Amino acid sequence: MFDVIVVGGGNAALCAALMAREAGASVLLLEASPREWRGGNSQHTRNLRCMHDAPQDVLVDAYPEEEFWQDLLKVTGGNTDEHLARLVIRASSTCRGWMRKHGVRFQPSLAGTLHLSRTNAFFMGGGKALVNAYYRSAENLGVQVRYDTPVDSLEIRDGRFVAVHAGKERIEGKACVLAAGGFESNLEWLREAWGQNERGEWPADNFLIRGTRFNQGVLLKHMQAQGADIIGDPTQAHCVAIDARAPLYDGGIVTRVDAVSLGVMLNREAKRFYDEGEDFWPKRYAIWGRLVAMQPQQVGYCIIDSKAVGRFMPPVFPGVVANTLPELARKLALDETTFMQTLNDFNAACRVGTFDHTVLDDCHTEGLAPAKTHWARPIDTPPFYGYALRPGITFTYLGLKTNDKAQVHFGGAASPNLFVAGEMMAGNVLGKGYTAGVGMSIGTAFGRIAGTEAARAAA
Repeated sequence: MFDVIVVGGGNAALCAALMAREAGASVLLLEASPREWRGGNSQHTRNLRCMHDAPQDVLVDAYPEEEFWQDLLKVTGGNTDEHLARLVIRASSTCRGWMRKHGVRFQPSLAGTLHLSRTNAFFMGGGKALVNAYYRSAENLGVQVRYDTPVDSLEIRDGRFVAVHAGKERIEGKACVLAAGGFESNLEWLREAWGQNERGEWPADNFLIRGTRFNQGVLLKHMQAQGADIIGDPTQAHCVAIDARAPLYDGGIVTRVDAVSLGVMLNREAKRFYDEGEDFWPKRYAIWGRLVAMQPQQVGYCIIDSKAVGRFMPPVFPGVVANTLPELARKLALDETTFMQTLNDFNAACRVGTFDHTVLDDCHTEGLAPAKTHWARPIDTPPFYGYALRPGITFTYLGLKTNDKAQVHFGGAASPNLFVAGEMMAGNVLGKGYTAGVGMSIGTAFGRIAGTEAARAAA
């Protein structure tokens, strides 16, 4: 029998396994995927949002607790547990020394991500390198890792964990940490959650999954059936507008198109539908997937001109290029008359002051609905580029209700030896919305808490 069984193989699971092992517990980590796909969504990440009161190696200036909290409050619309959110924020200021000890290295933000140089610490080699470092460290410390081992159910008696069931195998443990992700790759569940819209469409049929194909939500559904307390809306997710040519699963960060704030976004009817310049891209990029999901056929078109080129991270697929706007409309199969009306109205409404994409500048539109409040410049310099975008789901927010000890709850009562971390509980902090890097902050904070508490419960 193991002291602690960790179910999952991404950042939160690994943090839990490492902390439990450091506390002296024997640890078994069960990862559903084969070894080459290990790491869940963490393999697609780049950085961690960090509170800091003064400059720290790769982080410039200061990013104090209150500013981090206000950023989170803004994107969630207040749909967050302040106690747990502040716990995550404070933990983000002290975790990097521990991460380095386990082989994670950091680097300054890249040229196209300068908005994050103050708030986010980037992983050298990205999420894949972070995951590999943690696995190396875990194996060196004696954590037993098993791949291709999806856990489909738990044995629970009166709120107390007894054993996991992986197929026909039953494995007992003194404590357990659940860190097996959301249900974003379960397309049937997404379809059921989103339902049918007023146009008779099933929006989820047009969704792409940015992350791992292994997050089927099997344990989440099982825990619901076992009477665990659930938190969150099944339609809320980290949902980004990504290139419509991206693969169904595991497209990752390279499929994102970060040019939205530099141009205009049109729907299938060639009309604008939201303010592209509302706020800095790292704070707003994760609203666009949901906005596109609400449009006809769940598709949007990002239109830029050559003035925007070089100002955003180049996406993996090149845009559709044209020398004139009517030609671009035809190439994108958009109604040319409406397209030109939309672009002409936008161009005429632009009031260009001092363009500066690194600040909330004074370039805006007047007399246009929806307005573009910053970075509004006429789209008038050929060549012109268009990107068709679809909703890209990274992870879902429906999860298990928890407390500051990462305990799973049944009917309001905390389990003495069953804990949860990562995407399976992120909905406690993220009721909706997202700001860059906060998912890794949540997973790291609660993974470490869950591992420590599980070792204590086992002892």
